[in-house]
Amino acid sequence: MKRRVFLGTLGAGGLAAVGYPAWRYWPDQGIWNPCLAGPLPPRLAKHELLQAAWKNIGATQLWDSHVHLVGVGDSERSIYVNPANYSLLHPFPYIGQKFYSNASCAEVEGEIDVRFLQRLVELHAEFPAGSRLMLLAFDFYHDERGKRDREQSLFHIPNDYAERVAKSDPKRFEWIASIHPYRTDAIQALEKVHKGGARAMKWLPSAMGMDPASPLCDRFYDTMARLGMPLLVHAGGEAAVHSPEAQRLNNPLKLRRPLDRGVRVIVAHCASLDSDIDLDKGPNGPQTSNFELFARLMDESRYEGLLFGDISAMTQANRIGPALSTVLVRREWHARLINGSDYPLPGVMPIFSMRKMVAMGYISDSEAAVFTEIRRYNALLFDFVLKRHIRVGNKRFQPIAFHSRRLFDSA
Repeated sequence: MKRRVFLGTLGAGGLAAVGYPAWRYWPDQGIWNPCLAGPLPPRLAKHELLQAAWKNIGATQLWDSHVHLVGVGDSERSIYVNPANYSLLHPFPYIGQKFYSNASCAEVEGEIDVRFLQRLVELHAEFPAGSRLMLLAFDFYHDERGKRDREQSLFHIPNDYAERVAKSDPKRFEWIASIHPYRTDAIQALEKVHKGGARAMKWLPSAMGMDPASPLCDRFYDTMARLGMPLLVHAGGEAAVHSPEAQRLNNPLKLRRPLDRGVRVIVAHCASLDSDIDLDKGPNGPQTSNFELFARLMDESRYEGLLFGDISAMTQANRIGPALSTVLVRREWHARLINGSDYPLPGVMPIFSMRKMVAMGYISDSEAAVFTEIRRYNALLFDFVLKRHIRVGNKRFQPIAFHSRRLFDSA
């Protein structure tokens, strides 16, 4: 059996750089999130860059579509985390778990689940009333027979838990369900979460063990289309999985199947990492940038109104470059872009670099200094303000890219 290795949010190369004397690669803001208590000090709360970020943004339309509901099961027993995440025999899972806990400022033994939610509420309090966070559930890995495999599963955040948390604070939270399509009860489960108020479906194919192009998904797709439920699905390279075979499940072209069956598909991170086989040229087609494959789908007129791109994580240091520049410049795409923070990743200090963004012309030195300070208090707000100001020339994300609610209301 091929073992999937949870790498957390840092690749092996990133961790190695920290331990070698290549000082210029040392993270801009160090390794650990200082988790400064809010609210923002007045000099930041009233800063012109922060005030400008809210210009032309409708608060009730501002739904963060990509917020991980992190937990370890210390308050909710149905949460599952693979034991490898806690063992020094598996250093990458162990380190990844530490980074997630620190990023969400929830490093209190026995209180991680509760502390995560408390901190999330504190961070969101800096946003205008009416804006919301969409909490992600995450299903187990299943094989082709629909059998659950806990050993292969990275973690499990139950739909019932996500629903319960969201309904405990309905003016702040929405929720997104996660159901493996191979499950024998997949259709019944889909109907249940829809009635429970789930706004969309979340998949990470490589980590969950599903092929989006498989006929095994067809009944699930048809039901999703009937219910008007969008699919938020990861595409492109994924650091949480270290298996070429599994990574191929994230090929953007595999998403033709749900699109052709009328499902609205949101491609997480716009498939902005790594390359894969160009399946349009056959099973042995050339290796092609995943973002290029995503762009090809976006440019096909038959997918207008069905295909969207999620811009979460695209400002991370390993993603900035051609993909980010393209989505900024292609203004005709902006009405099909959906903002998400990928929280708590904005709080993982080493994976963002204001220094690199300045060098590449996305922001100025003075802006970088302000964004860096905001991040020390509020990583969620940092992500939003940064995206509102990054640019290529005079091209920025238009406000509609942040008005995500429009895509989820019909669900």
